Amino acid sequence: MSMGTAERRGAPEDGGAARVTARSAPEAPEREIPAAVAGRPARERPDRPEEREARERPSGYRPLWREEPARRRRLPDPVRTAAVRAVMVVAVTLILAMVAFLSTMAESWLAFPMVIASVAGTVVATWGVLDVWVTRQVWNQRHGVVSMPSSTARAMRRERRRARRQARSAERGQGRIARRGGGAGRLSHS
Repeated sequence: MSMGTAERRGAPEDGGAARVTARSAPEAPEREIPAAVAGRPARERPDRPEEREARERPSGYRPLWREEPARRRRLPDPVRTAAVRAVMVVAVTLILAMVAFLSTMAESWLAFPMVIASVAGTVVATWGVLDVWVTRQVWNQRHGVVSMPSSTARAMRRERRRARRQARSAERGQGRIARRGGGAGRLSHS
């Protein structure tokens, strides 16, 4: 008799618990181990989180899923906030529309207020979706270099580079002045 990944073998005759054996998951190959660490014995290697978790788990434990790196980068915070807000508004609007439809079918007094509310919800939901789009465009314009000559981000980066260059040249100038004027109290080197 199979029970998922574990199997029961033999019925206990003395009333004790049945022995449970589990198939072990295939070990994941070690990835990206630095050469300095790879040559050391296992007890000297620094613990990776996966190895520590594996030691703390009971034997026969098999995880339900394996963590994988994300394929796409996470949305910027303002864009994600606008998207969550838009999804919630759209969900509430859909609920209002469904209640309006069912109330109309049942010929309830609630039908008219629900129709008005769902129309208002549609306007707000449209605003929410447009807000996501505008927020995304603004974020890209300010933080990501869009391949357009009018990109604000490119101009801002150019200004920052210029300011850093000027600061470095000013430091170098101060260093030269300090090295030349080696004698205390000397104003000029004539």
